[in-house]
Amino acid sequence: MPVTSREWHLAARPAGEPKPADFALTTTTVPDPGPNQILVRNNWLSVDPYMRSRMNDGESYLPPFELGQAMTGSAVGTVISTGADRVPVGSIVSHFLGWREYALLPAASVQVLDPELAPVQAHLGVLGTTGLTAYAGLKVIAPVKAGDVVYVSGAAGAVGSVAGQIAKRLGASRVIGSAGGPDKARRLVEDFGFDVGLDYREGDLSGRLAKAAPDGIDVYFDNVGGDHLQAALGVMNLHGRIALCGAISVYNSTELPPGPSNLPLAIGKRISLRGMNVIDHFDLAADHLQQTTEWLQDGSLRTAETVVDGIDDAVDAFLAMMRGANTGKMLVRLAPADL
Repeated sequence: MPVTSREWHLAARPAGEPKPADFALTTTTVPDPGPNQILVRNNWLSVDPYMRSRMNDGESYLPPFELGQAMTGSAVGTVISTGADRVPVGSIVSHFLGWREYALLPAASVQVLDPELAPVQAHLGVLGTTGLTAYAGLKVIAPVKAGDVVYVSGAAGAVGSVAGQIAKRLGASRVIGSAGGPDKARRLVEDFGFDVGLDYREGDLSGRLAKAAPDGIDVYFDNVGGDHLQAALGVMNLHGRIALCGAISVYNSTELPPGPSNLPLAIGKRISLRGMNVIDHFDLAADHLQQTTEWLQDGSLRTAETVVDGIDDAVDAFLAMMRGANTGKMLVRLAPADL
C-alpha cells in the first residue's frame, strides 16, 4: 500500500550562504511500485558541497534543483516493495533519490550492494563517488609518482581525507594537508596518516606551507581554491600537477573573487592545472571499488563519518558541512545504526 514520506524541497534560491528558510520539509504519498519499479526506505542520505551549485539557476554538469520540488542526491536504502524480480524485497541499494524518507525508483537505476564488503553507507563515501573522486584525481588528473610531495586542501573532508591516504599508497614520500582548526589538523596526522597537518585558520598559510615542504610540492589536490591555491602555486615544483577538484571557499560568493595573483608562476614552472569532475571517470569505478575495498578490509585506509540523525535535520547537516563542521563524510541517518 502507498506510504507517507517526508522530503526536502528547495523553497527559494539562496543569495550567498543558504539559510533554513530556503528549504521546506513537506509530506507526500509514495505509490506502490509498478512493473520494473521498486520502493525503497532510505537509511542513509549524503549531503555534499556540489549540491550548493545546484541551488543556483544556471548551467552546471547536473541540472539545478527545481523550486518546490524534492531535491535529489545519493542515498542508500532497503527495498520494501518490488515490481522487479532482480531486486527482491530486503535488498540494500544505492540510488540518487535522496533528501526523502521513501523513494520510488526504476529498478534499472539502482545498484544492489553487498553488505558483507563494508558498512553500506561507505558507498556514499569512500566506496562511492567521493572515493572515486580522490582516486581519479591522483591516478589520472594529477598523477602521483613515487617520491612525490603531495599537498591536499580541505584534507579533513570526505574527499580530502581519502586523497591523502591514496597519495601515500601511490608512492608519495610526504603528504601535507590543511584543515580548519587544531583538532582537524591533529587528526590528519593521527587518524589519516598525513605527515603534516596545517590549521589554515592560524594564518600565513603560504609561509607555513613552504616550511612544511622545504623541497617544494609536486602534486596539489585542491578542494578549496582561493588562498589555498595561491599558497600551493608559490611552492609548486617544476612540472608540478594540480587537480582542481573543488573551490568550496567561493561556493557561497555572490561575485567571483579575483584569481590567484601569482598565477603566472604556472607558466615559468610549467605547472599543469586540470579541472576534474567525477562523471568523467566512471571507467575507473570497478578498479576503484576493488582496490579501495581491499585497503578498507586490511585496515590500511581509514575513514571518518559525521552522522546527523533524522530527516528533520538533513538541511542542518548540509549547512554544517558547508561551514566545515564535519570530519570525513557528512551523512544523515534515517534508520537504526545496524542498517
